[in-house]
Amino acid sequence: MGTILITPRSLTRERHPAFSRIEDAGHEIVTSTPGVQPSEEELLELVPAVDGYLAGVEKISAKVLEAAKNLKVIGRNGVGIDNIDLEAAKRLTIKVCPTPGSNAQGVAELTIALMFSLARWIPFSSSELKAGDWSRRKGTELTGKTLGVIGCGNIGKRVAAAGAVLGMQVLGYDMYPDGSFSPSGFSWSSLEGILSGSDFVTLHCPSGNKPLIDSAAVSSMKKGAFLINTARAALVDEQAVITGLDSGRLAGYGVDVFDPEPPEDFTLAGHEKVIPTPHIGGFTKESVDRATVGAIEQILENIDG
Repeated sequence: MGTILITPRSLTRERHPAFSRIEDAGHEIVTSTPGVQPSEEELLELVPAVDGYLAGVEKISAKVLEAAKNLKVIGRNGVGIDNIDLEAAKRLTIKVCPTPGSNAQGVAELTIALMFSLARWIPFSSSELKAGDWSRRKGTELTGKTLGVIGCGNIGKRVAAAGAVLGMQVLGYDMYPDGSFSPSGFSWSSLEGILSGSDFVTLHCPSGNKPLIDSAAVSSMKKGAFLINTARAALVDEQAVITGLDSGRLAGYGVDVFDPEPPEDFTLAGHEKVIPTPHIGGFTKESVDRATVGAIEQILENIDG
């Protein structure tokens, strides 16, 4: 019998039906503090006894991995694994298994929802009216506008296809473009072309060593453009975005990802031109189900052979 650690907040808060697969296979389940992203200190207390680890977005450092003497596999209930020290995992022969595509539809739909919310300032209108104030901000229509999609993988393709259906001209950029992807209204572009020519820019790519959207990128964007980030906080220089919002270069920012989470500094999240959400892109019943089942299958396969 092995021990499986489960840490995603959506799974520690409420038991998922797929947990029975772990128990039916004869393994024990342990969880981190319910509903709370575990700290490194908590992980160091939990990992020494575990054989498998169903992980969320918490940072998994080399120190944590080195303390996990029996750990064989980390199953991620999502696609991003940049929170894990992959070099240490490889050195320690710990297999890291994401669940690609599991949350793609949920994140894509949130991206479109943020685009509509920015275009029509729906949260502002709702909160003002609830407060008894008949205040309005003039919106903009999406049809005929240009949508720039940076990163055209599972999520970006869905966003691009939805934008085309809405009557938008869609530009896509990817380091490894899929030539077979060519919906009506879509064309491939350079990164510079997207930034300078799009009314809405949305990010769906991995983060690198430095922010993709920095001061230079913001300055090169079309005046009055909207930016959306449902991918990774590290893709964006927050101060550059704030400066862009204050100057009018950016008309608004929709964001679902922060570092840390929840944010300690609410300057960006509290800005009047920002629509923030608390990392809910993959937080739908369907996405959680797909990601949980996929991660558990990966863990059991690697533990039980």
